[in-house]
Formats: sequence, structure tokens, C-alpha cells
Amino acid sequence: MKLTLVFAAILAVAVAVPQSGKDAQITAYSNDVGLDGYNFAFQTSDGISRNEQGTLKNPGTENEAIEVRGTYTYKGVDGKDYTVNFVANENGYQPQVSARK
Repeated sequence: MKLTLVFAAILAVAVAVPQSGKDAQITAYSNDVGLDGYNFAFQTSDGISRNEQGTLKNPGTENEAIEVRGTYTYKGVDGKDYTVNFVANENGYQPQVSARK
């Protein structure tokens, strides 16, 4: 259940990223879901990419939680390439954003 909620929240973030290519194609995709976590990654023909790993922390305890680490990159409306590296855990969502021309 927790994994489903985390995945839904992350998907909502991915959809909110500005889209630049109306006809972009997925050029690479991988997905692996296990009992103790997950990994997924994709790239598109317009330069958007994302990869993410979720790991179960403290399994079987009342402090059980999923820690998510990942990165996504996209081209902003200003022409810059933005990269967001993030960690999401019991301390909240912690993004670090960088931009380059």
C-alpha cells in the first residue's frame, strides 16, 4: 500500500514537469519492483530522463518506511536543462535543483 502511494505521488510530480515535445517518444525504459524496494528509469527523445530507487527501511518494525532517491532532467521554457536530484524519506521531500544552458 505504501509503495502504491509513493509511486502515485512520484508519478504526479513527473506529470507536473513542463513538457516541451508534443511527439516525444520513449527511447529507454526499465522497471523492477521487489518486496524490499523498486527501481525505474526512462528517457525520451526530447531529452527528458528520470531514474529512481525506492528502498524499504526498518522492515517489519513500526518505523518501517520507504526512502526514495532519484533524479530527473528536462528542458525548461527558458531553454536551460534542469536537473533535480532528490531524496524523499521520513524527513520529507529534499530536492536539489541545478540548471545549465
